[in-house]
Amino acid sequence: MPSEPATPLTLPRRSFFAAGAVAAAGLAVTEQVRAEEKPGSFVSPPSGKRILISCKLGMIAKKADGKDLTIVERLKLAKEAGFDGVDFDEAGSFTPEQARAAVQESGVFVHNAINHAHWGKRLTSAVEEDRNQGVKNIEHCIRVAHAAGGSGVLIVVGRGDDGTEAECNDRARTEIQKLIPLAAALGQPILFENVWNKLHYDHDAPPEQSPQKFIDFVDSFNSPWVGMYYDIGNHWKYGQPREWLKAFGRRVVKLDVKGFSRAKSKFVDITSPDDDLPWDEVRKGLDEIGFTGWATAEVGGGGLERLTIVREQMQKAFGLV
Repeated sequence: MPSEPATPLTLPRRSFFAAGAVAAAGLAVTEQVRAEEKPGSFVSPPSGKRILISCKLGMIAKKADGKDLTIVERLKLAKEAGFDGVDFDEAGSFTPEQARAAVQESGVFVHNAINHAHWGKRLTSAVEEDRNQGVKNIEHCIRVAHAAGGSGVLIVVGRGDDGTEAECNDRARTEIQKLIPLAAALGQPILFENVWNKLHYDHDAPPEQSPQKFIDFVDSFNSPWVGMYYDIGNHWKYGQPREWLKAFGRRVVKLDVKGFSRAKSKFVDITSPDDDLPWDEVRKGLDEIGFTGWATAEVGGGGLERLTIVREQMQKAFGLV
């Protein structure tokens, strides 16, 4: 005759773990079914791509056919134009909850957050209240990026004319140190964009400058949660992008993309006839440092037609067509 069924107290150890494994597998299947029932509940970017293409939210039209577009409709417009995701550069206008809901409803991946108030409430400011507000603004971006499912926040460190180079660096470093614990807790690197702010480069000097001051500033934190959101077009005026990429190396976490004409000293469309940025050298530089990750357009935007053109220009720049 078969033996009596084992009670919970006498269940053999091997059977106990086997039962647990079956239960866990069942739970995983149940969760998968639930996720399939709610297709917008988990959003991920395309897999298998070495370079993912995105645009700034601020590039996407806010109106179409005389009608205001919702944040969900704007995100969907980026997807329709062929982008892999969006950089949420209007983070100051939304709560983390709103950002998460927009991503889930639209099904569009958001990889980053920005609050452009960093130009006004600067970490380099001599005014303590401005620095305090700057920290709060970046904290908000970190929470928005995390809620949206992203992987970083872009910040402008400040302005070089807020004081001496040493004063600006010390002020910014002090404030950024306050932000690193939250960035680490939520898995959101703080990424510095190289901009025309007279800091970490010589604004009035000719081309062929070195990125060493940027590197020294990043390295002064000795933290994996601090890096570069390297804007290729911004500093084509001042240095060779392939050399800068090789020098930055692992510090380059994400890329901003725009065209620039040295000959005319102005920003232009990416890969347009006026764009004399050496994109072939950019590609070689990215290969040399093994870059993989997000590249985000930061140019004039618009509706579906314009966004599609920008996406095609970016694919051409990075050799993805």
